[in-house]
Amino acid sequence: MAKAWGGRFQHETDPRVERFTESISVDRRLAPYDIRGSQAHARMLATVGLISDDERDSIVAALDEIGREIERGEFQFRTELEDIHMHIESALIERIGDAGRKLHTGRSRNDQVATDLKLFVREAIDRIDGLLADLQRAFVERADRDREMILPGYTHLQRAQPVLAAHYWLAYCEKFDRDRGRLSDCRRRANVSPLGAAALAGTSLPIDRAYTAELLGFDQTAANSLDVSSDRDFLVEFAFCLSLIAVHLSGWAEEWILWFSTEFGFLRLPDAYTTGSSIMPQKRNPDVLELIRGKTARAIAAVGQLLVLLKGLPLAYNRDLQEDKPPLFDAYDTVVSCLELAPAIVAGAELVEERIAQRLDEGFLDATALMEYLIQRGVPMRSAHEIVGRLVADCESKGCRLADLSLDELQAACDRIGEDVKDVLGTSNAVRVLTSYGSGGSGPVAEQLERWREKLS
Repeated sequence: MAKAWGGRFQHETDPRVERFTESISVDRRLAPYDIRGSQAHARMLATVGLISDDERDSIVAALDEIGREIERGEFQFRTELEDIHMHIESALIERIGDAGRKLHTGRSRNDQVATDLKLFVREAIDRIDGLLADLQRAFVERADRDREMILPGYTHLQRAQPVLAAHYWLAYCEKFDRDRGRLSDCRRRANVSPLGAAALAGTSLPIDRAYTAELLGFDQTAANSLDVSSDRDFLVEFAFCLSLIAVHLSGWAEEWILWFSTEFGFLRLPDAYTTGSSIMPQKRNPDVLELIRGKTARAIAAVGQLLVLLKGLPLAYNRDLQEDKPPLFDAYDTVVSCLELAPAIVAGAELVEERIAQRLDEGFLDATALMEYLIQRGVPMRSAHEIVGRLVADCESKGCRLADLSLDELQAACDRIGEDVKDVLGTSNAVRVLTSYGSGGSGPVAEQLERWREKLS
């Protein structure tokens, strides 16, 4: 079959080379974007007089037909046609003849693929953003449901201070909101039209790049044709955004895997999102959460793969760039698959209130509250820290809690302690006194929860 670039060649391409260089097995998913870009290009060519209105209409209609065939799975893909661009162009020429041969006027596959990828990334960002919003809503609903429950907060995986369960859930809303902000920034930089930059130097033909940018919903037109062919910054940035989303999902999954264990016993996961063992009949394994954690590796790897791909490339287009799509599509598909499951897991899980409450007073979660009580009575922070540390050591030797110490024992450690110390001792009191903006106490958490309800409504 004749190649679009075959005019200067004397011999057929080795079939092994065709198999080695084809990208249609990967880039066929760009078909709807390629068709949209081609239709916009055809409309522009007619506007500037490079094709007739009849030719434009014929091209647009035939491309619609090709798109429907691809969507229905009726379109025949062939290795020798290399990529999605040549498949669609070849099918167009078969259907409408010379009008189809005019479509590629004023453009190259170099700016064409960049346009397709930007249209894909723009749509992918919008989908990911919607999925993240769904997950945030699931956490907000959990925060409302669990707003009275107290959980131990951890640093170094050691019990530190108590917080409301809602504070935990809203912390993930903050993480995913930063992810949404990064996606929004990425979308803005990606939403610049490459179409019409041609191979690398632009064209002498009277094309209107601003018009195609407008038709395709781009905010701007790329200003340097040489840069357009080699620019994949937007892919690396998008891949990084995906990798950090995956890292945040992995951290949540890791925490819930721990809480689901017998050792913690804080959480019950719904049967629909756990699996069993082929040999141990009692097992319920958090496999979905483990795979969310594990699939993060694929999203992270995509960033490195793209950076290594780009690091040694000169301007402008190089065939190496064909390899940008496998890591991009894999990272995107991976993150989407995780985000599609995460809200249901968040909604369906249950905190084991009796188990949490049973051990809530372990670990001296009120120690910081006692230290801050002393600070408010004029004891220097470091001195207060040392005093409470000695009291904790005393309690450990006696096997009791800070709240179990008598007033005399407490005053022996510091004469500024009064009877009102009981108002800060014990886990519930230690949560109640948390009042600073953004903290885990009742008042600040209620404010955060209301803010998230409004933001996600």
